[in-house]
Amino acid sequence: MVNQLMPENKKSELIIQARGLTRRFGSLTAVDRLDVDIYRSEVFGFLGPNGAGKSTLLRMLVGLMPPSDGTAQVLGFDLPKDAEKLRSKIGYMTQKFSLYEDLSVEENLEFSAQIFGLDKKTKKKRIDEVLHDFDLGELRFRRPAILSGGWKQRLALAVSMIHKPEILFLDEPTSGVDPSSRRLFWEKLFELASRGTTILVSTHYMDEACRCHRICMLQDGRIKAVGSPSDLTKSLKGRIIEISCEPIEKAMHVVRLQPYVESVTQLGSLAHVLLMSDAPSDKETSAQLYEVLKVSGFKQLRSEPAEPNLEDVFVAQTQKKDKDQGDLEI
Repeated sequence: MVNQLMPENKKSELIIQARGLTRRFGSLTAVDRLDVDIYRSEVFGFLGPNGAGKSTLLRMLVGLMPPSDGTAQVLGFDLPKDAEKLRSKIGYMTQKFSLYEDLSVEENLEFSAQIFGLDKKTKKKRIDEVLHDFDLGELRFRRPAILSGGWKQRLALAVSMIHKPEILFLDEPTSGVDPSSRRLFWEKLFELASRGTTILVSTHYMDEACRCHRICMLQDGRIKAVGSPSDLTKSLKGRIIEISCEPIEKAMHVVRLQPYVESVTQLGSLAHVLLMSDAPSDKETSAQLYEVLKVSGFKQLRSEPAEPNLEDVFVAQTQKKDKDQGDLEI
């Protein structure tokens, strides 16, 4: 099991625990022996590319899909045995907008409230509350079909919160949403977390993963790393070099062939070089790379140690050096 330290600011109750969680589809293993602990009021992210197993994992944790092997407990309920008992205590938002576009915003909220068995008085109160909390009051009589992607996602979040769930599961909730709407969406998530809601979110956006209290990096259904964004980036301290020159694409090919270079990733006009764990100091290696590129005729050259970012961590955890391959894609 990957070491999963509880965040210091979350000294609270363990509410999700999975051990050896596995899901196979024929010969394909979508989730492979996953262990994870999640605590109350935590914003916990699952980061990985398409096909990493994020959606399958969430479906098992909400009780929609039985595991092939392993165990999972959510809020004290054993899954999948107690899935029906769990559903009234969780909210689940899927990747694609799945509400009724021929109903109004308010009617969608009413329908969800009825599904969760809210009485008439409670239902009216909760609808008014979520309309206010998610700034949907002026849109209450509009149909979702005419709303922008950002407002549709906000409505979907409001619907998933109508019954005040203890845990909110979000499966790539901002896919296809513009950056401004994504930022506002995340502001709402942290408001919910501050009120005690535990939030699990899957994403392939690095900037979203950076917002989480902790993240779990997944690849091919397996955990590659777990921890806070700051702790994960600190683990690469002294292993990143930033290079700038013209043309950067050709320079990357030269750098990739050098000793102690694990991988090279292009970030705009810059290249981030990940050194092997047994490389000399980043200062010494950056000077060596500078001389190699200078001798090779590159101009406007700069090579110096740099602070690691979350993408560097993801590359370090999920890619292995192969000097015969081209640029790696994340």
